[in-house]
Amino acid sequence: MTRLSGSGDDQPGEPGADPMSLALAIADAVDGLTNLWSVAAQGARLRLSPHQLRALQVLNSEPGLNLTALAEGMDIGLPTASRLCDRLEAAGLLERVLHPHRRREVRLNLTGHGLQVLDEVASRRAQALAAVLAAMEPPEREALIHGMRGFLAAQDGGATAGDGAGP
Repeated sequence: MTRLSGSGDDQPGEPGADPMSLALAIADAVDGLTNLWSVAAQGARLRLSPHQLRALQVLNSEPGLNLTALAEGMDIGLPTASRLCDRLEAAGLLERVLHPHRRREVRLNLTGHGLQVLDEVASRRAQALAAVLAAMEPPEREALIHGMRGFLAAQDGGATAGDGAGP
């Protein structure tokens, strides 16, 4: 059913095919990438749920968040975030530290072990993605990066990929 690799009527004809056909084809590719991403993450020594992994990623990018900010950042309820942090703390991946100026506020920080787990997951994901990219022909890889730059530029409302901006 993959529209990008299948044959027949479901395959977009030209690079400028209508946006809906391309969207369906890309959605299939994203499903494949999501599966690759998930399988690579689950191959790490410590298996984490997608919510646990996302919490670690959020706390890595914004150290010292409190529980409310983490819940809002993940778009989950406060009780769910609290249980999630309980599990991560029990696994030695995060620690709760009292705020130095607000006695009632607790900051959430990754432990060294939490950072190691994130590094391992990132490495496994990069290796899995590199293996797929290595199987592609060089012109296909170049077309992919060019198209992704154009997509990101359009998503950001910025310049198009053909303006020579950035690598």
